[in-house]
Amino acid sequence: MRKPTRYSLLTVLALVAALAFAIFLRKAAPPEAARLLPESDAIVYINLKPLRVATHFDRTQVTRSADYQRFIDATGIVPERDLDDVAFALHRMDDPSGPNGPVGYSEVFEGRFDGQRLARYLASIATAQETYDGHTVYTIPVGDLDPKTHTTRQLRVAQLDYDTIAASNMPTTEQIHSILDRHHAAASPFSGSSLLSARYRDVPLLANAWAIGHIGLPFSERGYISVLGLQLPLPEDTTFVASLRFVGTLHLRIEQIAPTEADAARSAETLTALLSLFKSIQQGQPRIPADASLRTLIASLKIEQHKDRAVLTGTVPLDLLKQLTAPASTQP
Repeated sequence: MRKPTRYSLLTVLALVAALAFAIFLRKAAPPEAARLLPESDAIVYINLKPLRVATHFDRTQVTRSADYQRFIDATGIVPERDLDDVAFALHRMDDPSGPNGPVGYSEVFEGRFDGQRLARYLASIATAQETYDGHTVYTIPVGDLDPKTHTTRQLRVAQLDYDTIAASNMPTTEQIHSILDRHHAAASPFSGSSLLSARYRDVPLLANAWAIGHIGLPFSERGYISVLGLQLPLPEDTTFVASLRFVGTLHLRIEQIAPTEADAARSAETLTALLSLFKSIQQGQPRIPADASLRTLIASLKIEQHKDRAVLTGTVPLDLLKQLTAPASTQP
């Protein structure tokens, strides 16, 4: 009797260990929405579920434009209520003065959608459709006519399954097709783009929002990064790993990955001087009660060097997060 019992116990332990290992792999792997993204210069990911619980932004009254309200009425999708995860791929455009501007985007949205209603709505506004790998890709004109090219931006949208939507505003179908191709390999916890494979290991465990790659792309100005009108001494192609993680309080961490330790030391020294100057300017401004949370964030910021990285850390007050997520008039 003992031998079968021992074997049964060993079998159960082996199954539990295998299950624990599988769960660990899933936790350590990038989120599926990020794994679906095509090759890009940067990736931004946000898990909206804890943000919704912390700020209740889905309960706030929103003043919507007429077009946006028509979208909600037609599809039943209320983004602030129904979206759970969003992932964006940022693509540097060869022609910054083209319809897309300096940066193009590919996106994956996960949440709760009525697929049939969404398909009817997309078909009603699309100017073209194609079938790729069993999925319908809708092409939708977005924005005004570009005076130089006499064209408009094209947004391509496809439903991957009942809870996932993909979109891309890139000029060709390459990126949306790539997302559909990756959808077949998404079961692998370590699939994804080369950028994701190279940098996701640097994202802190359990980060609720993170970004990797050339994050300066949307803030590029004459080859450098400008934030709130302040030009940073960093070229626009500087590689960053940024994250927000809630562990009792909301921790902000931004790492600049420098070519050498000496470069990281110079960046940390220069950025520390700029941060000190910015703090002194803020202290000289009139104190407005509504800005108290922002002042708390600025006071908590510090910059340190860790080997080949200049690292900025700070604590984001929950009140500031609520202010930032409070919806204004929403455009489509």
